[in-house]
Amino acid sequence: MISQKPLRHLYLGGARSGKSVLSESAAHAWLQDHPDGQVVYVATAQALDNEMQARVHKHQQRRPDNWLLIEEPMQLAEVLLAQSSAQQTTCVLVDCLTLWLSNHLCQKADGNTDVEAVAGQAVRELTAVVKQYTGQLILVSNEVGSGIVPMGELSRQFQDLSGWMNQALARECDKVTLVVAGLPLSLK
Repeated sequence: MISQKPLRHLYLGGARSGKSVLSESAAHAWLQDHPDGQVVYVATAQALDNEMQARVHKHQQRRPDNWLLIEEPMQLAEVLLAQSSAQQTTCVLVDCLTLWLSNHLCQKADGNTDVEAVAGQAVRELTAVVKQYTGQLILVSNEVGSGIVPMGELSRQFQDLSGWMNQALARECDKVTLVVAGLPLSLK
């Protein structure tokens, strides 16, 4: 077993860029170096339609059966706190932060709830947990700011919050990799 300092690694990329495959490869490599360890895969997607169900199925097909799966569309900071305090050696892979963020933005708001403020608070809480995280952590997020400015209010809120979230997490992570066409580009 190779003793390595725990690493917080953020993978960024566009849709179908290969970021999930590369992040999963990093988790496989970590497990090879830590054969007594456990990979914990935190899935944030909600398979609410056929297209999303197909996407989820593709991810499931790639994952080994011995990885622990936690499905959590909203309470990500709490899941990471629980994993950070666990006594066993783990590598936590979270896929995907932009789905998690859109879950917060798309929750039904009552007349008194500012959904953007609630989502922003969730991002701040997540960033604080990542900053203090002491284990191996792999985060996957979409880079959505390289395209055109969306026309709708919700889409603009999502794009802005995604950009701010990615910036905040990139500051706290030890390593940041941008994935384009399946190729990793080390940013940090």
